[in-house]
Amino acid sequence: MATMTALVQYDVTGPRATITLDSPHNRNALSRQLVSELFGFLEQAAADDEVRVVLVRSGGKVFCSGADLSEATADGMEEGARRIVELQRLVVTMDKPVVTANLGAVRAGGIGIVAAADIAISAEEATFALTEVKLGLAAAIISLTVHHRMHPRAAALTTLGGEIFSGTEAAVYGLVTKAVPADDLEAEVDRVCESLATGAAQGLRESKRILNADLVARIDERGAEMATLSARLFASDEAREAMTAFLSRKR
Repeated sequence: MATMTALVQYDVTGPRATITLDSPHNRNALSRQLVSELFGFLEQAAADDEVRVVLVRSGGKVFCSGADLSEATADGMEEGARRIVELQRLVVTMDKPVVTANLGAVRAGGIGIVAAADIAISAEEATFALTEVKLGLAAAIISLTVHHRMHPRAAALTTLGGEIFSGTEAAVYGLVTKAVPADDLEAEVDRVCESLATGAAQGLRESKRILNADLVARIDERGAEMATLSARLFASDEAREAMTAFLSRKR
């Protein structure tokens, strides 16, 4: 039986755990395997007493292209939607700060990971888009974190329009913490992670719980509803037709 190639890499250096999305064949889409591996490494970092801060980044310029549409069209999104809700909740509730570093493209479900993180650093030149509306879908499960972070007017513009916006705009909209020139991204991420790592474990844990209390309540209150809605929309004839056409254009 062939061994599956890992889609996520994990490394610990000092107090920092780095989780790298490394699935270039589908632009780091949120496949069942990638989500499972990401979930496992987040739990591993959470359980490591030596880790103070967790960094999530990608191995290439694409951070995450969103849901794996090939899996969604073949198998539906009932399980996938629920797991992505659980993934966002894990990022929000784990006792250590989670930082995302984004050099390039982030689409749809990938934006939910960025929004769930405590601190998100983006290249100014990076691109974001909530593309669900173009496919007859809605940013349902990621609305739990994305709409919590973004200013309401910006959330309406990006969710209803589905158009590309830059890392600079993402910072203005409240989606990311800070946008810097691409050449400065690595140094800025190092600076932020080093600063966070100086925090005491108890101080980080209790501070994060205070900061995220409202977001946790939002996920717990609406998570199941949003997962059910997402699965229903993915299964609709309109969305399946749009997704099939999109996948055909990519081939």
